[in-house]
Amino acid sequence: MQRKLIYIVNPISGTKNKTSLRDIIEINTVDAGFDFAIYPSVESGDYSFLIPIIKEQQFTDVVIAGGDGTVNQVVNSLGKMKLQFGILPCGSGNGLAFSAGIPKNYEKALRIIFKGKSNWCDAFLVNEKFACMLCGLGFDAQVAYDFANDPKRGLTTYIKKAVSNFFIAKTYPFVLSTHGKAIKTDALFISIANSNQFGNNFTIAPKASLNDGLLDIVVMAKQNKLSALLHAFRQVSGYNRLQKLEVINENASVLYFQTDEIKIENPGLAPIHIDGDPAETKKKISVAILKDSFRLICP
Repeated sequence: MQRKLIYIVNPISGTKNKTSLRDIIEINTVDAGFDFAIYPSVESGDYSFLIPIIKEQQFTDVVIAGGDGTVNQVVNSLGKMKLQFGILPCGSGNGLAFSAGIPKNYEKALRIIFKGKSNWCDAFLVNEKFACMLCGLGFDAQVAYDFANDPKRGLTTYIKKAVSNFFIAKTYPFVLSTHGKAIKTDALFISIANSNQFGNNFTIAPKASLNDGLLDIVVMAKQNKLSALLHAFRQVSGYNRLQKLEVINENASVLYFQTDEIKIENPGLAPIHIDGDPAETKKKISVAILKDSFRLICP
């Protein structure tokens, strides 16, 4: 079947001026010889209205020009269709794209899309809410809340929010349960990662893979702020080894392990984000992997 591309462009994601993005898409796609259409992203995040259009016009690929939040919404809406998904990274973090090796340069990303080599990617559910790459509880979720409410975007703004929150961040009580193992801890944050990227080439779970059927769990336990900084540096630098679940030390400064499902008791109602977007927190959180959820066009 002849490939046919439908582009979904988020006009406000990230920091780049995207007035020329449509021109770049049109010129390059025409040159590559593909039929295509362009639609703007929608505020509701529900793209089910595209299903009859995709079926009727026989689109084969959906290309998302946006950040991780837009990717989440589009794949969640259209992932059950037999489609390939491509990404033009133009968000603030672009964690999923960077984890898959997709460059931020539009022309280079388009060349990857035109080659059409796709791999299956896992996703996961957080209390039945769809997640492509990362869910966080505690400190990083609070940063996500503040970042979402700031009119300025970009890495500089995110760093400012992270620094300002770090020195006032509090810990929350949690109980993590997976495969018969219960871990009780007070933690600054918990990251649940399908991707090895937090965004902007910042790696919170160095051993995470998009297609291994596992989630990487990172818990930054209660400790003084200087110690937390040092252990966070060790984690993002890849010095912390994965710990076997059956022998995990609950008293360690950082817990780093893998599982395909986990339940989290969150009595302190720590804030939560899903793929960088704030979400409603709950006292009980259930997380499970969705193996081979969608096909992503990769280098």
